[in-house]
Formats: sequence, C-alpha cells, structure tokens
Amino acid sequence: MTAATDRARRRGGTAGRHAWIDYPRRGRQGVRRWIPSWRLVLGGALTGVGALLGLFALVYSQVGIPSENALAKQESNVYYWADGSHMVSVGTVNRRNVPLDQVPVPLRDAAIAAENADFYSDSGVSFRGIGRAVSSTAGGGEPQGGSTITQQYVKNTYLSQERTLSRKVKEFCIALKLDNRTSKDEILQGYLNTSWFGRGAYGIQAASNAYYGVDVTELDPSQGAFLAALLKGGNSYDPALSAANERRATERWSWILDRQVELGMMDAAERARYTVFPMPLSRSVSTNLSGQTGYLVDLAKRYVKKRTGLTDAHLDRGGYQIHTTFEKDAVRELERSVRGVLERGLDPEARKEDRQAQVGAASVRPADGAVVAVYGGHDATEHFANNADTSGVPAGSVFKPFVLAAALEHGVRAKDSTTVPVSPESFYDTSGRLSPGGPAVGLPGTAPPTPYGHFPTTLRMATVLSSNVTFRRLGADVGHRRVEDMAVAAGMLRSSMAPHDQEFPLGTSSPSAIRVATSYATFANDGVAHEPYSVTAVVRDGRRLAGLERPRGSRAMGKAVARSMTSVLSRAGLMRPGRVTDTAEPAPVSSTAVAGASTQQNETQRAAWFAGYTSELATAVTLFRSEPSGPLLPLAGLGKEKSTRGTLFPTRIWHDYVRAVSTPGADDDKGAAAAR
Repeated sequence: MTAATDRARRRGGTAGRHAWIDYPRRGRQGVRRWIPSWRLVLGGALTGVGALLGLFALVYSQVGIPSENALAKQESNVYYWADGSHMVSVGTVNRRNVPLDQVPVPLRDAAIAAENADFYSDSGVSFRGIGRAVSSTAGGGEPQGGSTITQQYVKNTYLSQERTLSRKVKEFCIALKLDNRTSKDEILQGYLNTSWFGRGAYGIQAASNAYYGVDVTELDPSQGAFLAALLKGGNSYDPALSAANERRATERWSWILDRQVELGMMDAAERARYTVFPMPLSRSVSTNLSGQTGYLVDLAKRYVKKRTGLTDAHLDRGGYQIHTTFEKDAVRELERSVRGVLERGLDPEARKEDRQAQVGAASVRPADGAVVAVYGGHDATEHFANNADTSGVPAGSVFKPFVLAAALEHGVRAKDSTTVPVSPESFYDTSGRLSPGGPAVGLPGTAPPTPYGHFPTTLRMATVLSSNVTFRRLGADVGHRRVEDMAVAAGMLRSSMAPHDQEFPLGTSSPSAIRVATSYATFANDGVAHEPYSVTAVVRDGRRLAGLERPRGSRAMGKAVARSMTSVLSRAGLMRPGRVTDTAEPAPVSSTAVAGASTQQNETQRAAWFAGYTSELATAVTLFRSEPSGPLLPLAGLGKEKSTRGTLFPTRIWHDYVRAVSTPGADDDKGAAAAR
C-alpha cells in the first residue's frame, strides 16, 4: 500500500475520488468541515456563470424583434391655420412623427445628456439596469429604471409598459439585437417620436405643440432642455400641475443644461445665456375640439375626402398634416361678434324663445373662394350641427339680388317674345310693363300704390326696399330657370334650390351661409365665381397629396352686371350712418364696407339673414329658431319683442365683425350688402 493510498483510506475516500466534490470536506473537523475549498468555490462559480450564459443564449436565440405595436405606429392628424400655425391635433393618439433632421441638435443633445450620456458608444443595453431590475424583483419590489435610450425605445415600440422581470429580459435581448441591426440615429429618432411627454402628447412634435404651441423646429436649446426633463415623467415635471412640479422641472432643466456643458455638447458661454426657466403654456389645447374648432375640422375633413378620395379609414390611420384656409383672428372675431350681440340682446334664462336661437355665419375671400371663417354654433362638442353649412333655412331677401342679376344679364321677355334690356333704373309702370329707365322717386309714401308695387320705382329702389311685389314679377319675367342658373353659377348649390313657384324669387331656396357668402363674393370679384375651398394642402410622410389645387374661377355674370349689382347693393346698404337701433340704422364700419338692413318684417318670419361684402371679404350671417331635429320656429318674440326684432341681430353681428377685420384704407367702392 502506497503512502497516498493510505492517506486516502484514512480520510475515508479513495485515491480515484476527485477533490472538487469533496464536500462536506472529509478529514476536517468542526466548522472547517463545512467551509468549501477555493477549488470548490471557483468550480461552482464557473459552473453558475456557464449555466447563466447558456440560459441567456437560449433566451436570446428565442427572442426575436417583434412587429411594432399599434400604439407606436398610431399618429394624429394635425390641422393648421392659414398662417401655418398649429390649430389642433386629432386622433386616438396625439402624435406626429418627424425625421431626426427636423429635431434641433441641442434638443437631441439634451435628451442624450438626460437619459443616456454614452448612447452613441454603448451596445444598446445597461447591465447595471438589468442587474438593478433583478435585485429589486428578488427583494420583492418593482423593477427599477436605468435603461438606455435603446431599451426605452424597445419598450415603447415593441413591448408593453408592464413592469415585470420577463418584460425587462425581453427588452434587454431585443435592444442588443436592434443595436446590431439599426443605426443609432434611427433609434434616437424612434425614441423621440414614441416617448410620452405628458399632456397626452406622444413624441417630440406633439410635446412641442402641447407645451409651447410651436413646431419642433422652432424650439430653442432652453426649451429643448425642459422637454428633455419631461422624459423622466411628464406628470412629475409639468409646471402647470403643481408648484412642486415647477420646482422639480426647474432643477432638472438646469441640471440638463449643466450636463450638456460637462459632456462637451454646449460651451459655458452659451449655457450662461439660459438663466430663466422657459415656462411653457399654462395648459395644452392641442387636442381640443370645443368652440369653433370642431366645425372647422369637420369642414376641412369633408373637403379633403371630396377632393382627394381619402376615406375615413385612411384618415383614421393618422399622420396627415392638413393646412386650412381658416384665419385664426377672423374666426375668433366672428365668434366674439356673435356672442357679444346675442349676450346684449337675448336672455335665454328668462325666455324660451331666446334659448332656441341659433346663428350660423361664414366669411369667404372673393379673390379665390377661400373660406376664411365660420361660426357653426356655440360649441361643436355640444351643438353638433354646423349652422354655417346647414340647409333648410330659407334665404329670403338675400336671394333677391340674384333675380336682379339674372335680369341684368339676360333681360326680360316682353309680351311679343322680344327681349327687353334691363338696367338698375328700369321700372314697372302702372300698366305692369317694364320700362328701360325710371323716374326719380323717393321713399314709400311719395306716390300712391299701384297694382305692381308701392309706387312706380326703379329696380334699384325696389332692391333697397326689398319689394316682394316687384321681385315676384321680375322673377317671372326673366324666367325662374335663369334665376336659378344665375344663383348656382354664382356659388349656390342646385340641390338647395326651391320649386319654381311664384314665391321662388322671394328666397324660398335654402343655401347655407357658406354658399350665400360665396355667391356674394362673386359680385365682389367682378362676376368671376370660385368654388369655396377650405384646405390648401395635405402632406403625409413628406409627400403632398394631389387633388387640392386651388379651384379655378368661372365667369358667372358679366363684369358690368357685377359692378351694377355692387352699385345697387351699396345703395341698399347705405341708408344713413349711425348706430344700429330698432329703426334699423346700420352701425358705422370702416371705409371698406357699406351695410344695410331689411325693412321687410312680419310676424311669421322664420329666418333672418344679412349678407354683404367688401373688396376683401364676403360674409353671410343667419339667425333662426328651432328645437333639436325640429322645424324652424317663428322669430316673433325673440329678444322680448312681439315684432321680428331678431332680423337686426345678423346685421349687428355683420357690422361688428366686418369693423373688426376690415383693413383700414382699402377702396370703399366695393362694399355692398343685403338683408332680410
């Protein structure tokens, strides 16, 4: 027996037994018997590491890069005012993706400094972060942060927001693979477009609009540092939510700027310029469809679908940038004018009649047909029908000018079937024959009534007086079909035309306020009509959609006819300057407009209109009473009057609005108006 064999026998083992598995250790006494040898510890550690690496390799091989989740791809549609500023974002998710080259470099640097300083050099993962998650979960807590920008992008784009260890492991594996297959700039772009910034804003573009009301390209480095602070948690750093939030946001904003200097992203001199915290807007209205915004969006959306072939399904995908013709200041002034006049004249709490009052209004630019402003109702989220684009409200006397325009354009048929030329000075004599020129006449009462009107008067004065008798006869003489064709050529829809009975020339047709304004714009544009349009461009993924070219004009009437109508309507609206009172005296406006008011009032009147134009703007205002989904009700009693005082409300609204938006110094020979 050898000495080695003897020693092994005395330890109770054999010479062939390996020392690595000598545990508990033989030949040791007491506590020492339970202390593993260094060889056993090292072997166990190597075995454990090998097992973990094997397990990771197995998991890594099983976890692929999944498809992007629906939330990550969902964008909002963004609507813009005519001046290019942001109006509203509409969609399930308030997001609009932007390429990285549109994000200012200081903002990119701020995000990297705040979240992942070695982003461009790391492997896409943080071993410290996964270790923290494992440790926290093992201790019974929730997984902690420490993720890289790549890991956060993976969580936003491919995984859920659940806080579990399994999700963290998947995030780790996908981030490693993504970093090997995707450029850092692509990852940063995706991260900035998918991150949540609070205020319902997903992505840096939506955040820029929500907090500062500007496009991301317009952010300065100080504002960019604040938005980077929000990446840590929008609800914890939005200053509008609490004073504590403001303190936290200010501290983190300052730290991020200092961190950029520390990392060489910003020099100290530039940092010294940013000493005042860039306080954002008090609240976000970027997704608010209340007030007039909902009506504007609905008009623009319907116009886009009509002209481009896009469907609701297409638009629901989001990502469209829709540039409208609506002018922010004009919309606000129109709403202010409506509310101001109604608040002064109506008392909805005291009178049922006043609670049922509805107003619709629209402004159109004569030069090209752009819809500049509408008033669709008191609030699009409460009153869903757009009163500016509704049918069913008879036009009344605002339709009569198109009877006269048709007569001026085509003449009238004489009894011998010849055509008699017509001018504003033509008049019906006592025998009912239209004479080419008229006598000088005054206001009602200067001559005795005749079977064909209050007195022998020119068509110009008949328009001023809104004579039903004269226009009923004139419409029949020129031909109802020609009257309809003139109104349609000027801008009204044929579908809104009423049957050709004897009342047709008096305005039984029911065009919308937008179409009435469009038709009056044709008078202002020397007889050239333009289809009303509300969208100038739609862009998606950098590509401009076809079909939205500006509508071309078409001649609806001769230039001489249009200018004659302007002359007639200016006389109709002139009356005498002064304050609008119950005697229908118009309020003074700027030199660009002449206004008018109707002298035709009756107890059964169900709609009041005022339509007029300047060289720059044609505007129509209508007022009516109705129950939801019910018929129109008489205006009598509106504003605590037995008479139809309600007819003055559209006149006052028109004057207040035009006075507010008119450009001082414009030519005053192109203003005209008509009212009922």
